[in-house]
Amino acid sequence: MREGPSAPAVPETTARRFPATRHYRGVLRFPVIRQLLRFSGVGVICTAASLGLYALLRPWLGAQLANAVALVLTSLLNTALNRRLTFKIAGQQRRTRDHLNGLVVIAVALVITGSSLGVLHWFNPRATVGDELMATTLSGFLATAVRFSMLRHWIFRRARHR
Repeated sequence: MREGPSAPAVPETTARRFPATRHYRGVLRFPVIRQLLRFSGVGVICTAASLGLYALLRPWLGAQLANAVALVLTSLLNTALNRRLTFKIAGQQRRTRDHLNGLVVIAVALVITGSSLGVLHWFNPRATVGDELMATTLSGFLATAVRFSMLRHWIFRRARHR
């Protein structure tokens, strides 16, 4: 309770100030839309980095291993950026667990993109690096939808409404 000479007794809970919230209009009033927009921005950055790493590593490691290395490295960055930017989670609490759970998301994405490379090479054994980049990019769209769903509804569900 807060008391003063001229102030009536006020319980502490009502005396606290809560942070100001923005009042969004239109489709931006839905948290999922705002999260999708931020997620897309992070995705563009991480996809560009992943494709660059893949193209760099492909001559030395082969298609599947180059895809795996590029995906794992950029997915760690992706989880960290989505944690902070998309779902507005700051601080160290649960960070390690979030990244460990993110490894499951990486595995799912790796199965999707790796399968697309397998199918490509089954149909076209002489596929070029450009063909492989196209296959991983297109299958990456599916992996991205799965990633957003898993992040929003499983890993970062505590921040779904931010």
